[in-house]
Amino acid sequence: MKKLVLTEIWVYPIKSLGGISVPNWKVQPKGLTYDRRWMLTDTEGKFLTQRVHPVMALFRLSIDEAGLVVTYKGESLTVPFGLADGPEENVVIWDDTVLAREVSTQHSSWFSERVGFDCKLMFFPEENARPVDPRYKVNDEHVGLADAYPLLIIGQSSLDDLNTRLESPVPMNRFRPNLVFSGGDPFEEDTWREFTVGTNRFVGVKPCARCVLTTVNQETAERGTEPLRTLATYRKRDNKILFGQNLVSLDVQEISTGMPVTVRSYQ
Repeated sequence: MKKLVLTEIWVYPIKSLGGISVPNWKVQPKGLTYDRRWMLTDTEGKFLTQRVHPVMALFRLSIDEAGLVVTYKGESLTVPFGLADGPEENVVIWDDTVLAREVSTQHSSWFSERVGFDCKLMFFPEENARPVDPRYKVNDEHVGLADAYPLLIIGQSSLDDLNTRLESPVPMNRFRPNLVFSGGDPFEEDTWREFTVGTNRFVGVKPCARCVLTTVNQETAERGTEPLRTLATYRKRDNKILFGQNLVSLDVQEISTGMPVTVRSYQ
């Protein structure tokens, strides 16, 4: 049996903007700490993503003690962790309507000027409700502003398998995982139910259906046809293209790269 090891941890504080690679991080009930707790919306409160606005890929993020640092073409903006000046208002993410707060009109204006249309930077407080799909819950879990589930895991072997089929290999950032592991067989994560990273327990609940966001080059914001076109030839199930496994967490511990991944049960 091959040894499974956690090799990457990724956090995406503002939905559909750049991710941050970290060596260790705290797991929370709604996902990794700070992961997709902010998002941009249009003036009607509907969420914005790279699916429609590829330019969002060009916003880079980092974290310091004061908050998030967002950089776009050499210009930077700090989003303080505790700042959310606006009143609670409804925002829409897929089929869910949840309560969030605008960070500030100044922050919203900064983003609006750079994406080229009016938008708002919204914050989703930890205590606000957004239940996961009841068909896939384990213990009445909630999620932040990720598409549907708190976490996503992908095996490096799965990406390696895909890249053998592509004319131009793609990096893992096309798929925006939270956790990446080495060892094991391609797409092994599809079969996992209960597993641990270190001693933190996770449950695989649903394969992740992929969309056109995977075709956006995260360095240039250019959109093509791959890897979605190739994935459709061998990873299509029930008219959905699958890559990666959605997760919920049973524990809220710190995890670190280099920790062993141990599968306890299978689907």
